[in-house]
Amino acid sequence: MFRNVIVGVDGRSNGRDAVALARLLVQPHERLTLAYIHSLAPIDGASAFRGIEDGDATRMLERERDATAVDAELITVAASSVGRGLHYLTESRGADLLVVGSCDRGFAGRVLVGNDTHACLSGAPCAIAIAPARYADTERVMERVIATVGVGYDGTPESEAALALARQLATTHGATVRALEVVQIPAFAYASFPGVYWGGAFETMLTDAQTRMAGLQGVAGEAVRGIASEELAAFGERVDLLIVGSRGYGPVRRLILGSTSERLASNARCPLLVLTRQAVSGPDQQIVPNSKEETTLTPA
Repeated sequence: MFRNVIVGVDGRSNGRDAVALARLLVQPHERLTLAYIHSLAPIDGASAFRGIEDGDATRMLERERDATAVDAELITVAASSVGRGLHYLTESRGADLLVVGSCDRGFAGRVLVGNDTHACLSGAPCAIAIAPARYADTERVMERVIATVGVGYDGTPESEAALALARQLATTHGATVRALEVVQIPAFAYASFPGVYWGGAFETMLTDAQTRMAGLQGVAGEAVRGIASEELAAFGERVDLLIVGSRGYGPVRRLILGSTSERLASNARCPLLVLTRQAVSGPDQQIVPNSKEETTLTPA
């Protein structure tokens, strides 16, 4: 479980969705902080706030704290972007989880990622959880119940860490754990090579994955063939929280391989928790804030 959680709040419903999810994930009586990010925009060589002013931000945070009935510290942060501000805040305060809401446009009940949420996912220094749109209005949250925890699993160290966290959360909430491994068909398999038959290799991979999943103790495991982000998104309809590990590739490799966690974040049907490589590696591997970044903290 998490003991130092920061929640991004901006006065809209997605912030309350994030608070509702944070209440399920934070340890009782542990540290919870509601944060608002002032986006700085350069104007004629100077920096100016883009968004509500500091005094108004403080009052907004107080209203959100009262409306959600949480015991939380309030803080405002000035940074060049929302993503940078939240990353700086999680690093400087040693947070182990950042919770944000999804974009409030589009289909209700989905995790819908806007630019700010994507910025938070990119290079996050700790685990990050994303609440679906209108999550605070759902019956399960009102009852504070996580009955089933889902895990995206493939045998890698990142997925092992995700499974360990799922088991810990399941113990706390009295929940069951389900795991899914997706045997993904590589792009080259769709190319036509005379005399080459790929089907047998994929069937072997699927059989190996099914054997691996059957060996997970105390977990209802299954393996399917398909596109990882799509299969995991559909899997999210059967669980109350979906946890995935992130390999955290840099920008160049991400262009080649894509990012399953980022694509999944745009299509998940339930709350998504991404356990980043930095979160697994520990504080010695965390991202160091850019010394040139113009950032100020203002406790509310």
